Amino acid sequence: MAKGVTLRDVAALAGVSSRTVSNVVNGYAPVAESTRARVQQAVDELGYRPNVLARNLASGRSGQLAVVVPYLDTPYFAELLQGIIRAARVRGYNVLIDQTDGDAEHEKLFLSRGSQQLLFDGVIFSPLGLAQTDLTERDASLPLVVLGERVSDGSFDHIGIDDVSASREATEHLLDLGRRRVAAIGDQPYRTGEAAQLRTRGYRLAHERAGLPVREEYVISTPRFNRSDGATAMAHLLDLQEPPDAVFCYSDLVALGALHTLAARGLRVPEDVAIVGYDDIEDARYSNPPVTTVSPDKRMIAETAVERLLKRITTPTPVPGMEIRAPHRLIPRASTMGPTLPAPATGA
Repeated sequence: MAKGVTLRDVAALAGVSSRTVSNVVNGYAPVAESTRARVQQAVDELGYRPNVLARNLASGRSGQLAVVVPYLDTPYFAELLQGIIRAARVRGYNVLIDQTDGDAEHEKLFLSRGSQQLLFDGVIFSPLGLAQTDLTERDASLPLVVLGERVSDGSFDHIGIDDVSASREATEHLLDLGRRRVAAIGDQPYRTGEAAQLRTRGYRLAHERAGLPVREEYVISTPRFNRSDGATAMAHLLDLQEPPDAVFCYSDLVALGALHTLAARGLRVPEDVAIVGYDDIEDARYSNPPVTTVSPDKRMIAETAVERLLKRITTPTPVPGMEIRAPHRLIPRASTMGPTLPAPATGA
């Protein structure tokens, strides 16, 4: 913290009350977005950091937040973690990160507060190995915010995007371009594949609205959303008697793998096969061609997850669970629109 900078200094620069600054940095209460931005700018300009040691000694808390994700090598989670760390740091909290590899037993360890011996005060959790029903067996006293597609049972907050709507929009984009053989790569028809199943539902809904049948051989399941899955699935689709002329990929990594196979087969994108991805990771903006993608508001997800978790940690009475939908948008790029599309700006 810059020497001598106080919460009152931040309030004066931002033109708000000290209580408002406290609410922003500690996540105690909802604050208007314009006010939050003004306070954040003042915090950054002055280099203010809360006095973590004093706060923790007074409250008996650790000052640590745990963030539990399936994979650290997935760019989507890496980018999301950056936002969570920044949001926690400005509020005076450190972040502990754990990778579960989707192992259900490992994930369950983070749902038992007693077993952690107060190493952290609460958890931001993106489960993969656990299904919806597993979350009801957790320690209800543990402050918890869940990311992804596990709906809240009322005792924790859930933040996600509307996967059905986003996937429908992605598929409709391809259909609106005149593509009629649209495939989907990434379905996961098993107990913990809720996110993939919702994306498949959106894919099917787009066909239904267009009055077009879904060709079941075009719906390809994958164990994960990674490059090798996309490359293998794309090869399978190209070997069909009538290959697709467009593919909706359930992640940008899947899309990058599909692009690799298409290039190896000597096919042009988007002239021969158009590609849409999902997640808006940085790599997809700089691929050849850049990938049209569904872009979730990762910054909002990260900020809201930290705010809601801190509210649960600092409020002595139980906080009702909230279902929060983060916005998303479809970003057209050259993988569907052709090489005449302008190069994307950073963050587009």
